[in-house]
Amino acid sequence: MKILVIGASKGIGKAVVAEALERGHSVRAFARSADSMDPREGLEPVVGDATQSADLRAALDGTDAVVMTLGIRESMQMLWKEVTLFSDATNALVPLMEDLGPRRLIAVTGIGAGESARALSKPERIGHRIVFSKPYKDKTRQEKRIMASALDWTIVRPTVLTNNKASRSYRVMMEPETWRMGMISRADVADYVLNALEDPDTIHRAPVLAR
Repeated sequence: MKILVIGASKGIGKAVVAEALERGHSVRAFARSADSMDPREGLEPVVGDATQSADLRAALDGTDAVVMTLGIRESMQMLWKEVTLFSDATNALVPLMEDLGPRRLIAVTGIGAGESARALSKPERIGHRIVFSKPYKDKTRQEKRIMASALDWTIVRPTVLTNNKASRSYRVMMEPETWRMGMISRADVADYVLNALEDPDTIHRAPVLAR
């Protein structure tokens, strides 16, 4: 496949790029800092703004699937400053994909977004509300927009992220009654994202991932 990875230069996006290339896919790596990425066979860095339709339209051309892995820098400002990056980018992307293709979308959000918030224990909910309330409210808006779309979507909700190497041994919790907090490496999230791209049974599902 030719995969467009949005938010490709850091974090989970960077791990998805590496995993996709390892599996023989070609990758269009879209990020504001894409020009800082090391050149690799099969990699096409594209500098752009994920909230701008014109940038996204050009990046979508000729691709077979999209992986959305946007993140924000954690700071004290998250406690009071509104976050709209996730929903703004999704509102720009989804209509383009519906009109122009491709239809396959995987979006990485996190446990605590949407209905997965009910999987948190009371202490976890309190901590989450204090620290991550603003970004996760926006991730919830992002999820709702994706779920209301006509796309073949999968939403991936990792638990607490680490920089450990890929274990390729982790829990994919599809059903709400199985959801729980935990930890998982960014490399293992990337492993699941690529597995999901190759598995049509993951369409219209929103699992939680943890070791």
